[in-house]
Amino acid sequence: MAPRLKTSDLPSFRNGVHPPENKDLTSGIPSRRLPFPDEIILPLSQHIGRPAEALVKPGDRIERGDVIAKASGYVSSYVHATASGTVKSIEHWPHPAGAMQPSVRIDVDPHSTQLQRPRLVPHWDEVPEEQLSEEISKAGIVGLGGAAFPMHVKLRPPADQPVDVLMVNGSECEPYLTSDHRTMLERPEHVYQGIRIVLRALGISRAVIGIEVNKPDAIEVMRNTAPDDLDIQVQPLKVKYPQGAEKMLIKAVTGRVVPSGKLPASVGALVQNVATTASVALVFETGQPLIERIITVSGRGIRQPGNWVIPFGTKLSDVIAACGGFTEDASEIVFGGPMMGQSQASLDVPVLKATGGILVLSKDECKRQDILPCIRCGKCIDACPVFLNPQLMGALARVDRFEEMAGNNLGDCMLCGCCSFVCPSNIPLSQLFAMSRIQLSRLQAA
Repeated sequence: MAPRLKTSDLPSFRNGVHPPENKDLTSGIPSRRLPFPDEIILPLSQHIGRPAEALVKPGDRIERGDVIAKASGYVSSYVHATASGTVKSIEHWPHPAGAMQPSVRIDVDPHSTQLQRPRLVPHWDEVPEEQLSEEISKAGIVGLGGAAFPMHVKLRPPADQPVDVLMVNGSECEPYLTSDHRTMLERPEHVYQGIRIVLRALGISRAVIGIEVNKPDAIEVMRNTAPDDLDIQVQPLKVKYPQGAEKMLIKAVTGRVVPSGKLPASVGALVQNVATTASVALVFETGQPLIERIITVSGRGIRQPGNWVIPFGTKLSDVIAACGGFTEDASEIVFGGPMMGQSQASLDVPVLKATGGILVLSKDECKRQDILPCIRCGKCIDACPVFLNPQLMGALARVDRFEEMAGNNLGDCMLCGCCSFVCPSNIPLSQLFAMSRIQLSRLQAA
């Protein structure tokens, strides 16, 4: 492995935290393909926006890569079959977000080769820019960094907010997660081909790849494979959480500050995750829609941590079984990273497009459960990367004063968890803010 770069004078942002990285469990393990399960569960809602509209019915025979649900609006996304088989039912099924969601249940054909049906796509450099974003939409591409925002929407910024730089996010600042790391090491040609296509879709020429310096081998690979004919900079970044957040990455690399309540396009930037960018290349190279991704399975509660190529819709129970099962002290399962991920209460929940990691944490890796009174130490204020007052908002949340929270810029909160991480009283501030947002939206809709 390449030597780790020095962190002095590296670009970063103010505040933030540096939790234990715990990436050594899987960072050196190449990705492998998880065996296809007997059953696939594909929720119609795997993205921000309106759920997709099912196009199949029970009894239908489908092939891997077939469209099974279409986007039901502009901010929505197509869903494709991730394995060949037969539609068993369309029913409500446990969803990683916590609620029951309409889902397509597929009995996987055990005798299928699981080769996708050939899909014709235009050559990326011979079609208008608008058609590129349309093909990306039809392929079901959404952001794989966690938010699952439909990518075609990002590729059509407002006319009065032109984008001049593409920021490719290789920070992967969440502890434990190494799927983006492996993508850069194993598929750099796909990352760069995806960058070419996205630059053409945006009508711009400049891109920057931001990578934290705890991934020196990824920095080396991406620099060594950078095409000479593209204006691309590989920028090492200081290791700090949440370096991979859009506003933090833009500030660190360009010095631009995204105003409160605004999107990155307001400062001429578009941020795209490296795995998302690589998936764009596959659409135009092989016709493969977004049907699988590299997912980190880690934590000291799983017997065989690793990085796996997993088809979406694979149930958590099948992933755990393929990784050797639980250790004796397994205590909690989290989809995503420990800072922003969601704990899971059922082994029936399926892997989604936004699932970058599955953590099985031991008792020693979990936070303590007791919650103590706030001592007004101010640590949460010093940690907040967007300069909010988590102590004040936490107090307001506990007495249901949601409108006042909105007045204190609750909308700017990224729910990154920095405040919860540093709180000596173990107050779940980030969770309070997430619930407050839901309550506030209900009040505003009433």
